[in-house]
Amino acid sequence: MSEEINKENPKGNYDADNIQALEGLEAVRKRPGMYIGSTDTKGLHHLVWEVVDNSIDEHLAGYCTHIDVIIHTNNSITVTDNGRGIPTGMHQKLQKSALEVVMTVLHAGGKFDKDTYKVSGGLHGVGVSCVNALSNYLRVEVHREGKKFEQIYAKGIPQTPVNEIGTSDKRGTIVTFLPDDTIFEELVYDFDTLSKRFRELSYLNKGLYLTLIDEREKQEDSDEFKKTSYHSEGGLKEFVQYLDGARTPLLENPIHIEGKEDNVEVEVALTYNTGYQENIFSFVNNINTREGGTHVAGFRRALTRIFKQYGDDNNLFAKAKVTISSDDFREGMTAIVSVKVPEPQFKGQTKGELGNSEVTGIVSRAVGDALKYFLEENPNQAKRIIEKVVLAATARHAAEKAREMVQRKTVLTGGGLPGKLSDCSSRNPAECEVYLVEGDSAGGTAKQGRDRNFQAILPLRGKILNVEKAMEHKIYENEEIKNIFTALGVSIQDKDGERVLNIDKLRYHKVVIMCDADVDGSHISTLIMTFFFRYMKPLIENGHIFIAAPPLYRVAKGKEFIYCWNETERQSAIEVYSKGKEDATGIKTQRYKGLGEMNAEQLWETTMDPTTRLMRKVTIEDAIGADLVFSMLMGDEVPPRRQFIEENAKYAKIDV
Repeated sequence: MSEEINKENPKGNYDADNIQALEGLEAVRKRPGMYIGSTDTKGLHHLVWEVVDNSIDEHLAGYCTHIDVIIHTNNSITVTDNGRGIPTGMHQKLQKSALEVVMTVLHAGGKFDKDTYKVSGGLHGVGVSCVNALSNYLRVEVHREGKKFEQIYAKGIPQTPVNEIGTSDKRGTIVTFLPDDTIFEELVYDFDTLSKRFRELSYLNKGLYLTLIDEREKQEDSDEFKKTSYHSEGGLKEFVQYLDGARTPLLENPIHIEGKEDNVEVEVALTYNTGYQENIFSFVNNINTREGGTHVAGFRRALTRIFKQYGDDNNLFAKAKVTISSDDFREGMTAIVSVKVPEPQFKGQTKGELGNSEVTGIVSRAVGDALKYFLEENPNQAKRIIEKVVLAATARHAAEKAREMVQRKTVLTGGGLPGKLSDCSSRNPAECEVYLVEGDSAGGTAKQGRDRNFQAILPLRGKILNVEKAMEHKIYENEEIKNIFTALGVSIQDKDGERVLNIDKLRYHKVVIMCDADVDGSHISTLIMTFFFRYMKPLIENGHIFIAAPPLYRVAKGKEFIYCWNETERQSAIEVYSKGKEDATGIKTQRYKGLGEMNAEQLWETTMDPTTRLMRKVTIEDAIGADLVFSMLMGDEVPPRRQFIEENAKYAKIDV
């Protein structure tokens, strides 16, 4: 490090000449991650969110009804809205067009004026100027006051003045930008990622029309470009029905709540199903607050208070032989809590938790009043919910006993590791990894092939319990799941009335799911992933869960061979050995359908050796989408699963 400094500054001086004052948008180009999070595919898509957020703000202000987004063939993006159009007049202080100020100055724009925007979806107020700084090319076109204006930029620098280019009977803003290929690692936009977010935005902003067009791909059996449109008149009520589509409903219709106090707007939709999972998703000014915050606390407080009061007043808890907990009121519930806050304060680096203390009371009062009215007006549905609560309390009590049995040895005595576990010699969790292996046979091979210094093996017999369909106490009674808990050293504890996973004593920082590369293996892997998502989500969120990727093929000629992980690699290997000739004599392809088909040495060098293996880290980019998929694939309702299979059958490959 010091050597590099001396080359740049041989005298080692540190004075005024060494201080760089980055002007305009230079700071964004110098440290893009500080402004958009990253320069990978997530950061690439963040550019679209920033531009669309501006249009959404126009909708929240009551002016925009339509937003159209186009992905062009070169992966440039056009966002069009019918809002008021960015002002183009002269900015008195800066003596340049207001349009140029918005596009080139950080923290400039109407979002900082409470009279212009009551609430805003952007987190930092840097918005479109950041997009401009990180684009090779950006063109903005404004339709306003009967005129049409445009300005063109390159890497944030204006290439033209703001020109009036004609008349217009429309209003709105059109932004076209091409991301800078010297900054972003990935330049290809994903249609599904954009589509999921726009669906979400349509529910969060009822009445808004959102259209996404992909000029890179044609629709099936059509010459038209791939396209999807979203529009919701029911808002969160429709959103919660969409999320619970793969579950059996307990109520005829979702409970829908709206309220406003001190310029804070509250909208909540909730429903109950016959399942056992609690699913609460929360938003602040359209931003997904994955870690909750004061608005979620207010919702939970009201829910517990009103339901407990109703149950006590009507003597509906008499059948329960155990104490009712706040958790019991939320089992089998799916809810969306959305607030619009003029000046949101977020906690933490990720901005995933709302911190405004006043919002707790506002949400609690709005939800409490509405729930009280609903229960009084719908006694039959109220009784159904309370019966569900009593059942949840009884099951929770049984689950606590089952948990105690699982955790007594590991938490209280620190011993009692499962007999099947072949542990590693290292006791440093940061360097240790455990493989959850499908079957005793593959487990035996993995045990022979591993590096016993840091790799542990836990064989799992057959398919573990489907936790999506099981009551909680059944989960802790399942032998394979008990083994996972005790091997990992984690425990479930009560904290502030919530059941949380304590991972302080996690014994391995890499937990690797290793299953066969066939249909049964995929099913077992999905069952294990469902368990982790529902009961050990912090392990996923902290980057501890991985999926092993054993190769599908071994292409050999004589004593030489190449491992291949997909069909493209297999074809390339065949070409290497045939040296471009059509004759492929002597080339043999072995298809691995199971881990047991490899010997210990092969399993080590392809799937377990850190220097050569391929592993996929499991992350949660879209918690709502993940919840939807797990409930659909692993839940009771067959029609949604059938529809999913029919829609995705074209992507399946069949081995004969």
